[in-house]
Amino acid sequence: MSFQSDNLPNVLIIGDSISIGYTPYVKKALEGKAHVVHNPGNAGDTGRGLKRLDNWLDDTQWDIIHFNWGLWDLCYRHPDAEVYGNRDKVNGSVTFTPEEYGENLEKLVLRLKKTGAKLIFATTTYVPRGEAGRKFGDDKRYNKVAVQVMKEHDIQINRLNKISHKIHRKHAKSENDVHFTDKGYKQLAEPVVDVIRENLEN
Repeated sequence: MSFQSDNLPNVLIIGDSISIGYTPYVKKALEGKAHVVHNPGNAGDTGRGLKRLDNWLDDTQWDIIHFNWGLWDLCYRHPDAEVYGNRDKVNGSVTFTPEEYGENLEKLVLRLKKTGAKLIFATTTYVPRGEAGRKFGDDKRYNKVAVQVMKEHDIQINRLNKISHKIHRKHAKSENDVHFTDKGYKQLAEPVVDVIRENLEN
C-alpha cells in the first residue's frame, strides 16, 4: 500500500464485516490526522489471518494496527445449510475451538509485534441469541481467551463487546443478526476513533 508523502501516520484496521462497517466513519473522523485503511476484504477467521497477514501488512510502515478476529472463528457451518454462509449451529462444526483460536491469535500477535506498530485488539462484538450459526455467549467465551493472549503480550484492548451489546439493542440490522445499521456502525466507530486518537497523541 502506498501513501502520499505528507508524514501522516499510517493506521491499519484488520477485521471482519463489522470493522468494514465502521471503518468509513473512522476514516472521516481522522481525516487530516492519519491515513486509515482496512485490510482488503474480510479478515474472516484466524486461519485466514495466518495465511494472508503478510500480504495485508505489505511493506508499509504502520504506526497503529487495530485488529480483531473472532466472529468467524466461533461460527458453526454445515455444507448443506441453506442459511447464508452455510451457518448452522445445530448440525455444523465450529471453525476453531476456543483453544485453537487462542493458539492462532498467539501466532498472529507475534507477527504483528514485528511491525513495531502500536497494537490495539478489539474484542469480538455481540452475538445475539437467535443467530443461525453462532451460539449465544460464545462471544464472551472467545473474548476471555483473546484477552488473556493480549495481556500476556501487553497489548491494549478496545472492549467493543460491551459497547456493541448496547448499540445492538437499538441499531441491529435485525434482532438475530450480528450486523448493524449505519447508525450502529457510526456509534461503533466512536470508541475506535478514541483509542486510535489516544495512541496518535502519545
